[in-house]
Amino acid sequence: MIGRLNHIAIAVPDLAVAVATYRDQLGAQVGAPQALPEHGVTVVFIDTGNTKVELLEPLGAGSPIAGFLEKNPAGGMHHICFEVPDIAAAVSRLVSGGARVLGDGQPRTGAHGNPVVFLHPKDFSGTLIELEQVRG
Repeated sequence: MIGRLNHIAIAVPDLAVAVATYRDQLGAQVGAPQALPEHGVTVVFIDTGNTKVELLEPLGAGSPIAGFLEKNPAGGMHHICFEVPDIAAAVSRLVSGGARVLGDGQPRTGAHGNPVVFLHPKDFSGTLIELEQVRG
């Protein structure tokens, strides 16, 4: 069902500091910050050639990653994202197998303009999973 690994997301308390660290220390080519109010985050993508790293910073007090950063003040891995060709079929299969989709269960538009859903970490060995519909 899942396709390639699209990205690994790292929650950070200060996006500018994290971007500078990845750029200056690791020589990464970093993208421009992108505010995603509907997800409560500002993101920057780092393209590594075979996948991406997504740096996430809370956008507003109600950000879903604020709680994560309270527990992990220095930041850390937040989720991994896999590509799927048909998100509705993937969600149907997962739900019928007992997996929980977070939120209202309906896909929302993600940072790449594609439909995404998040799966409950307790159903996947403690790891928050994002599925992103990508065609082709």
